[in-house]
Amino acid sequence: MQLHDLQAPYGANKRRKRIGRGAGSGNEKTSGRGTKGQKARTGGNIPPWFEGGQNKIVKALPYKRGFHNPFATEYNTVNVGRLAEVFADSGEEITPELMLAHRLINHPALPTKILGYGELEAALNVSAHAFTASAMQKIQASGGAATELEHSGTVKRRERRALQEAIANTPAGEQPTTYKPRTGSGRKKRARLA
Repeated sequence: MQLHDLQAPYGANKRRKRIGRGAGSGNEKTSGRGTKGQKARTGGNIPPWFEGGQNKIVKALPYKRGFHNPFATEYNTVNVGRLAEVFADSGEEITPELMLAHRLINHPALPTKILGYGELEAALNVSAHAFTASAMQKIQASGGAATELEHSGTVKRRERRALQEAIANTPAGEQPTTYKPRTGSGRKKRARLA
């Protein structure tokens, strides 16, 4: 077989339908469009979102604003007010491992960030991977110290669910003794069409 012997199978190629070329063509008069109506007119095509005049679904759905950055770093977050409640009289260095032991954080593989909500009077020595400006100011104003830890291989937002599932599926004997997976305590997600 040579290249010039190759040809398309029967029915693969079809001649263009020539309309408006007289009665002998078989598509005379209305040119195959039927009689009258919107679809018989030039430029009378109906767009895909048209729904007979009722409010179309693209206008009925709520307008989406903003976005979620898939490359954002996910943190365990703890407020300084919560640290003051738990470690007010301890006097020991507060590390992510200690926070995990007291169940202030849930995910041991995620970095920990200290937020500035709440009052802090005790001098706390806090070590975490990140601090907000207000948290740093409150810790230092109370006479404590804030130490930033280095963390490599940060877990992104899109990897968090896989990490949670991996921890939840770990046999009970191999899970961290301080880890308690959440079960059934979340809010029910409701789909809104309004």
